[in-house]
Amino acid sequence: MVLLTTAACSQTNNNQVTTETSPPTTATPTTDPGKPRIKAVATFLPMYWFTKAVAGDAAEVEILIPPGTEVHDYQATPENVKAIATANVLIKNGLGLEEFLEDTVKNAQNANLKQVDASKGIKALNEISPVVEPVKGKGHDHDHEHSAGNPHVWLDPVLAKQQVTNIRDALIVADPANKATYEANAAAYIKQLDDLHNEFQQELQKTPNCTFITFHDAYPYLAQRYNLKQVAVVEVPEDQLAPSDVQKVVNTVKKYNVKALFNEPGTDNKLLASLSKDLNLTLREISSLEAGDNDPQSYFKSMKSNLENLQSACK
Repeated sequence: MVLLTTAACSQTNNNQVTTETSPPTTATPTTDPGKPRIKAVATFLPMYWFTKAVAGDAAEVEILIPPGTEVHDYQATPENVKAIATANVLIKNGLGLEEFLEDTVKNAQNANLKQVDASKGIKALNEISPVVEPVKGKGHDHDHEHSAGNPHVWLDPVLAKQQVTNIRDALIVADPANKATYEANAAAYIKQLDDLHNEFQQELQKTPNCTFITFHDAYPYLAQRYNLKQVAVVEVPEDQLAPSDVQKVVNTVKKYNVKALFNEPGTDNKLLASLSKDLNLTLREISSLEAGDNDPQSYFKSMKSNLENLQSACK
């Protein structure tokens, strides 16, 4: 069983693996080279990766939220308003994640803007396992309300395929002249997602019902897809652990016979490191993919790193 702790939804991703996925060759745009490209704006990193993978060189793609920035509590900037004001397409994850968008889009006053919900057609999850209400610490509050369902669908490669398909269809509507390009690029990326799904399935079926416990409810789709079990427990504050926090973690470790402790890449939380030693647990990393570089292939690198760490912890 696995104890997974994430102090925030997004942290800097320093955890890369050496296994490389051969990037597909993007299709050549079919429009007149002299014609301006359409502009697509994606809200945060996974949406940017998917959009850029589909668009290739046929469309200009920008990102609103800098990688590594907390998405849930993001406050829009004047640059965000300008970007949306000049965009043809706005791609969001949806499911209530990008709360800043409504006012930002209004302020942009772009009557021709096409908004795309990448999670359209995806059945949202709320809970797939018992959830213990988090203890309120004195650190940064990461207790996010997801009234529309859990938004972290991009962490399931199968659901990521649906998001890529939704983005492809939206770009075709906005730029029909490059339909063939968008279809070819999307098909190549979806093939990679199929391969990733098969790899996850093949490896994690060796450890069925591996239970992990998270301080941040980011992984229910991944857990459901690959027969893992997630339990949300408590959010660890960044500056101190209250005695009640410590006791809740200890009690949970005992209840679920937890064998490993996970933290998000880039988090230097000495409290978690100390707690892992006290509990005699190995501190490993897992990423929610909200930090990293802009290369769409980074999705596969980070997901394969997650798989390797899950394999190690679930043994």
